[in-house]
Amino acid sequence: MNELEREQAKLNKLAEKNRGRVAVILEGRDTAGKTGTIRTLTQYLNPQWFSVCLSSKPSAHAMDNWLASWLKKMPAENQIVFYDRSWYSRALVQPVNGWCSEKQYSNFMKSVLIWEKKKPITFIKMWLSISECEQLARINHREVSPLKYWKLSENDKMAVEKYNAMSIKKESMVNNCGEWFSINYNDKSAGRLAFIKRLNKELEKIV
Repeated sequence: MNELEREQAKLNKLAEKNRGRVAVILEGRDTAGKTGTIRTLTQYLNPQWFSVCLSSKPSAHAMDNWLASWLKKMPAENQIVFYDRSWYSRALVQPVNGWCSEKQYSNFMKSVLIWEKKKPITFIKMWLSISECEQLARINHREVSPLKYWKLSENDKMAVEKYNAMSIKKESMVNNCGEWFSINYNDKSAGRLAFIKRLNKELEKIV
């Protein structure tokens, strides 16, 4: 077994022992590697122990009732949920792209930790960090790749232009919204190994 496989095996045991509710939040820029990381993390896990919550375009009702709209997506007992983007979209992509108002953003930043602390859930928050040059390279690759072209969106194309704006929102989030772990994802393989090591370390505290 290589190092990644050993960590995957360790995650198997920790997930099996888990008796709590665990929310693993993956946030990062477009192309950071959130979806691929979740695929790696869950490759050998028993489906009874976890679920995956994928990002999707929220309805108008969800936008107006942002945190409440996530209640049905919280982990059940003995379950880990991996969030490919989360309610923290309101702290990141929504204000950067003008999808929410300044008041909605401000209210979220003031209330999110209070909302989380009222829940019997362990939140493990991960920021997948990539440089501006690396993001541009990945976007350009998506554009010409016969395997990944379908992932490319208009938002991806504008992402590099908004790199600094996202950096400002990210810093505000990690400094004001509880404990975040920043993982270097310029090298995806190294990033996934660092991610699963950190995840296992945090799970060991609660199982």
